[in-house]
Parts: sequence; C-alpha cells; structure tokens
Amino acid sequence: EFLSGPELVQFCFALVNNSCPRNVRSVPSVWAMYVIMIGAIVMTMLGNVVVIISIAHFKQLHSPTNFLILSMATTDFLLSCVVMPFSMIRSIDSCWYFGDLFCKVHSCCDIMLCTTSIFHLCFISVDRYYAVCDPLHYVTKITIPVIEVFLLISWAIPLVFAFGLVFSELNTIGTEDFVAAIDCTGLCVLIFNKLWGVLASFIAFFLPGTVMVGIYIHIFTVARKHAKQIGTGPRTKQAGTESKMKASSKRESKATKTLSIVMGVFVLCWLPFFVLTITDPFVNFTTPEDLYNVFLWLGYFNSTFNPIIYGMFYPWFRKALRMIVTGMIFLPDSSTLSLFPARA
Repeated sequence: EFLSGPELVQFCFALVNNSCPRNVRSVPSVWAMYVIMIGAIVMTMLGNVVVIISIAHFKQLHSPTNFLILSMATTDFLLSCVVMPFSMIRSIDSCWYFGDLFCKVHSCCDIMLCTTSIFHLCFISVDRYYAVCDPLHYVTKITIPVIEVFLLISWAIPLVFAFGLVFSELNTIGTEDFVAAIDCTGLCVLIFNKLWGVLASFIAFFLPGTVMVGIYIHIFTVARKHAKQIGTGPRTKQAGTESKMKASSKRESKATKTLSIVMGVFVLCWLPFFVLTITDPFVNFTTPEDLYNVFLWLGYFNSTFNPIIYGMFYPWFRKALRMIVTGMIFLPDSSTLSLFPARA
C-alpha cells in the first residue's frame, strides 16, 4: 500500500542523504502556477523583444530617450531568459536542481537585472524632467554622451553590487546559525542579515524610487502650471502658435501621464518585496516561503508591464508592432518609414 497523504515527505533528490524536502502541491495549484508564470515569462520576452526591434530598426526612433528605453527593454528581456525560468521551478517545487555555482550566479543576475531595470526607470524620469521642465535646453542637456553615462551607471553599479555582495557573502554575516540549520542539498535562497537587508533595499529600490517620485511630483506641478498658462494666455496671439502650444502641451502631459502610470506600477510591483527584504531578518526569517515568492514574482511582473504600458500609450509603438507582425520591416527602406502621425 502506498501512502498518498500529506504525511509522505518527498525530497528534491531522492537518492541524496541530506536532500531538501520538496514542496508537495495539489495538481491544480501546480498547473495554475505554471500557467501564470510561463505566461509572464513569454509576455516579458515578446513585449521587450518588440521594443528592442522597434527602436533598433526604425531610424526615426533613434533618440536619446529611446536608447534608454531600449536598454531597459534589454534588461527586462534578459531577466525573462536568465532569471525567471529557474525562479519558476524553484518557486513551485522549492527545490534548486541546477547546482551551487549556478545558484550563486542566478542570485547575482536576479539582483543585478532587477536593480538595473529600476535604475533605468530612475534615469528615464530624469530625462522626462528636462523634456517637460526645461524644454528649451533639453536637446543640449540630454545628449548621447549623457545617456551613455546614465547607461554606464545603470549597468555597472548593479553588476558590482550584485556579484560583490553574493560572492563575498557579506549578506549572511551573523546569520550563520540559521543558514546551518536550514542547509540541505537542493536549497537556493538568498539570505540578508539586518544590515544588508536595509542597505540592499536602499541601493536597489528606495534611493532610485525616492528620486523618481520626487521628480514626477515636480513634473506634474510644472505640467499643470504650463496647462494653466496656456489656458489663460492673452487672446491676441495668432491662432496658429496657440494651437501649436496646445498640441505640444497635450503631448507632454500625455507623456507625463504615461510615466506616472509607469511609476505607480513600479511602486506597486516592487514595494512589497523590498519591505519584506528589510523586515524578514528582524522577524527571524519566519516569512512563509510562498508569500516571499508571491512578492518576488510581483517584482518580476514589473518587467512584463513596462512594454505593455508603452504599447498602450505610444502610437509609434503600436505602429511598429504592426509592421513587425506583418513582416513589413523586411521590406527595403522600411527603417526610414515614418511612425509618427503627420503634424499640422
């Protein structure tokens, strides 16, 4: 007689002495998890590939702002290939089947790519600040060399931070007893002590997040002021310049609206995870594993949502998507086609 009840413990590696227990879930819940997670992975891959192809292919999209968006899409795409599939198997089985070294590399890539994505969002807000608040000097302030500096910071700091932290094991100092107690074959968890729980969350989320929120609040007040000025401007102006100003103001306020949604989604996706990262060491690591995974995947979803938000709000993105899907981008000279509606 075989026991199929919950008292039957399954192990990650049946033949290994010190194997971790496997998370036994009901078949429907396993299916549901796979459907949601694979859906997220595929959407993240496809959405970001469309952004990458669009900006790389169409000459009209070769602007400093778009190079930032291209780099962010590359980050989010890499996350969907290198990090999310392995995290999915770990989240469902609570087992790591890919060896200790790859566990470390995966943790590094996870921290690095998520932080890089967040840094990009922060620099995009700086770019928007100059576009809305200082439009006359925007072209001279946000140049390709400036964007190159932004990109260098966005990639280099998270890279050094992630690999340095994980391979130096600074994040586990003081938690040795807890680590020894849970140690088993097939375990791949990232444990932060109290100091690094706070520091890592500050570097990866709270610092860039605060900068973003501050900038967007400022952009909003300036955009509102512009709108009021245009609304109450003297009536003697020529109709032409007024309609031009109105159109330009409308464009900027639409861009700002898009970015405020990007901002809101970003906070919603990442805040729970980083709050958990800070509090977990203070409650002696008693956070339920499934809750941790829910918050981690909510963070990953940020990389899924970024291209969807752009797709919803930017007509050029939708037009580029149509051209990619219908194969028009393979036509000669397709890279010089116009993606923007003709302006009067």
